[in-house]
Amino acid sequence: MQKTRPLLILYATETGNALDAAERLGREAERRGCPVRVLSLDEFDPSSLPYEKFVIFVVSTTGQGDTPNPMKAFWTFLLQRSLGQQWLENTHYAVFGLGDSGYQKYNFVAKKLEKRLADLGGTAVIEKGLGDDQHPSGYEGALDPWMSSLWTMLYNKNPLLFPKGVDISVSDIKTLHPPKVDITYFDSREVYSRSSTEIDLKSFEKEIVTSRSMLSGKSSSDKSKPDCFLKMVKSHPISRPDCGKDVRHFEFEALSSTINYEVGDVVEILPGQSPEAIDAFIKRCNLNPESYVIVKHRNKDDFLEDGVTNVPINLKRFIELTMDIASASPRRYFFEVMSFFASAQHEKERLEYFASPEGRDDLYQYNQKERRTVLEVLEDFPSINMPFEWLVQLIPPLKTRAFSISSSILVHPNQVHLTVSIVSWTTPFKRKRSGLCSSWLASLDPNQRVCIPAWFHKGALPAPEPSLPLILIGPGTGCAPFRGFVEERALMESKAVPTSPILFFFGCRNEQNDFLYKDFWALHSQKGKALSEEKGGGFYVAFSRDQPQKVYVQDKMREQSAKVWDLLSRGAAVYVAGSSNNMPSDVLAAFEDIVAEEGGVSREAAVRWLRMLEKGGKYHVEAWA
Repeated sequence: MQKTRPLLILYATETGNALDAAERLGREAERRGCPVRVLSLDEFDPSSLPYEKFVIFVVSTTGQGDTPNPMKAFWTFLLQRSLGQQWLENTHYAVFGLGDSGYQKYNFVAKKLEKRLADLGGTAVIEKGLGDDQHPSGYEGALDPWMSSLWTMLYNKNPLLFPKGVDISVSDIKTLHPPKVDITYFDSREVYSRSSTEIDLKSFEKEIVTSRSMLSGKSSSDKSKPDCFLKMVKSHPISRPDCGKDVRHFEFEALSSTINYEVGDVVEILPGQSPEAIDAFIKRCNLNPESYVIVKHRNKDDFLEDGVTNVPINLKRFIELTMDIASASPRRYFFEVMSFFASAQHEKERLEYFASPEGRDDLYQYNQKERRTVLEVLEDFPSINMPFEWLVQLIPPLKTRAFSISSSILVHPNQVHLTVSIVSWTTPFKRKRSGLCSSWLASLDPNQRVCIPAWFHKGALPAPEPSLPLILIGPGTGCAPFRGFVEERALMESKAVPTSPILFFFGCRNEQNDFLYKDFWALHSQKGKALSEEKGGGFYVAFSRDQPQKVYVQDKMREQSAKVWDLLSRGAAVYVAGSSNNMPSDVLAAFEDIVAEEGGVSREAAVRWLRMLEKGGKYHVEAWA
């Protein structure tokens, strides 16, 4: 092929940041006259990669150096030994990673991707870029200079890529392309609808599938359809009131299909939004809550795609189920587009400044640092009258929230239990903020029948066999999945099933304030029970603030090093759950000390031993921010 193939941008995202960065790269390339395709890695056939001349990868790193879900199949394909060292000899690539330097495996996915592309014979256009959430401007602090260098390097490789040159004119910047979505409106009288009091589970399920498929532009799949609907049957605090933390124990029952999960699994919940916020948004944007809509996406040639559904949905319900208007902060492009719809000159100038490289840091302080919501931003710029098409395209989608399950279905048939910290914080300007899903769950009354859409899936903690010895480390709400582990093993013991010991290290600040499930652990630590020392296990707690010097789970592990080494020697599996800050790396360091000291080997040998344990599927970590 002699003619220049379009520039291909492939992204893999979990939270949306990599998508945002990829779309920005795409817009900037198009402004320079470069034909471009932007695809998620799970939409791309990896076998066609050698036929692509120029490819930009934008990938995030999740958890403890984990590959984002949309990239997993692509990465597995890339690791095939049959792909030779010249497989990508005609492909030029660039990699930009999004990560957080507060994590041990900072931008691990971008680093390993770049190495693999080079091993397969690809040619790097530019040194990989590494975006850091810890930077004063977030990942854009690295993206802006990297992108500027990227265009220059690509232009030097092939000037035909950029017919308009690398430096774009002011007129190109001040041109707004049409939105990617098209909306058809219907009067409520044209659409058959049942009253809200008559909404049943089937109708609710159809609304979720219809609205979320419309938003994504993809056909409805099993992913958009909830596995079941839950109702809350119990809610009570398990931390002391006014101790600075609010941790709740929630219990749910299935309303629709039966629940099916294993211990260690994760449930995702679609949170409800504040009715007052929804009404305020509709009023602010001059929308008609009674109208019905069909949302269609434009394809790359600016033609409307065939609709994923031709069934209209109520506009207000569409907003409630798909658009995060009062929790998530809008992206940088939102401010750029807003500037085109500002009738007040001072607002227009401020928005243009926010969207410019010079205003990047100030925008980060105003928007992300303060966690401004879409509704707050719109209220700060009252002259904006933005078409609903642009709002649908740019407002962050309402995402499900994932929680580790803290029960065993064998012990609680048709129930699922969660251990949830109710998230709240104060911004730099002393504004009170709260987590959308945790606050919503805390506000629910178990006596009211609120339908909660739920999806179940595997997490990072596989369910262990009863015969497998376990070493569990779960400070704070990290204890949640292990409550299910202990419940299930206790049930096995009551049925005379042979079981192996469990050694559990729990941590919290104070015994009186946040010793979660204290009575539960005490019960199962009694003689002969699942956590008992007589069985070769034990339960050890680190109260970090109950004495002058702080004590953490890793300190308790070192105190019990002989017991830890004994279980490791007997083939125990290690499970770590909790905060992703320093805890997982501190725990790993403690294991390295224990293996070196008790096993009588060098530190390097201990590191290798634990790496083999991980590769053998016996060292599992589930951590969250």
